[in-house]
Amino acid sequence: MHVNEVKEIAGRVRAEIARAVVGQDAAVDLLLTALFAGGHVLLEGPPGTAKTLLAQSFAKAVGMDYGRIQFTPDLMPGDIIGSNLFNFQTSSFTLTRGPIFCEVLLADEINRTPPKTQAALLEAMQERQITIDGEAHRLSPQFTVIATQNPIEQQGTYPLPEAQLDRFLFKHVVDYPSLEQEHAIIAAHGGRVGQMHPDALGVSVAADAATVRAAVEAVADVRLTEEVVGYIAGLVRATRASADIETGASPRAGAMLAVAARARAALDGRDYVIPDDVKTLAIPALRHRLVLSPAAEIEGRRVEQVLAGLVDQVAAPR
Repeated sequence: MHVNEVKEIAGRVRAEIARAVVGQDAAVDLLLTALFAGGHVLLEGPPGTAKTLLAQSFAKAVGMDYGRIQFTPDLMPGDIIGSNLFNFQTSSFTLTRGPIFCEVLLADEINRTPPKTQAALLEAMQERQITIDGEAHRLSPQFTVIATQNPIEQQGTYPLPEAQLDRFLFKHVVDYPSLEQEHAIIAAHGGRVGQMHPDALGVSVAADAATVRAAVEAVADVRLTEEVVGYIAGLVRATRASADIETGASPRAGAMLAVAARARAALDGRDYVIPDDVKTLAIPALRHRLVLSPAAEIEGRRVEQVLAGLVDQVAAPR
């Protein structure tokens, strides 16, 4: 598959998602980039901003098996990955698979469950496999987690630790729609009865598993020059040298940003990465991997502001 075909596939997927979700173009682009780069996405936003509908529509449009877990304080790891149950008729243990056995997993309100249960996702996100009673079970090579969390309510929540946040390729902040978009949402969905679902909204399959695999292989052929590699390294190292940042980005963050930049280039139909690919993805790829210094927090500075300043400071290759 050529990168021009990747661009065409992305265009068809965007068109199908747009049948159900108004706006959210940046979120859709990040989901496509993460899918072709083999990463996961954390969506943070207030309730009612179509995070769940977006995940459902995305899974439908790319023709992938969809699963959902509603995280709650009493959820246990076995509820996610499954367990071996004893069958008295056969006198043997039978594997009961959990909802994690899918291709696109919506981890809804992931910060509402204790760390022990949150950690059940770590192996799956990193290695595309899970271990039950010492036996490894492979997941789909395209297994993708789309996690959501609500930033408004903090009571009874368990913030994700840095080690797990680092497993997400992107963190995207979902904001309220513009006036025009909200008008379109109300006009399109205001007369419907019941829950909105991609099938009822006309979302159809725009790709399949074989197409997605071919697109991933095409992304692997996208060129990354030494100049762009140096730019990514300089940007990552600048986060460690900034007085506003207590903990900077890890080397893994730089490597994941590079992979994401290659996928971004393919979405634009290019077989080479340009500095603008890196600039576009820098904030969603790094915002959740940094810890602001106490002084910056006291001054009321935000991670996004600090990152935007670093992107402006670090010289990009020409």
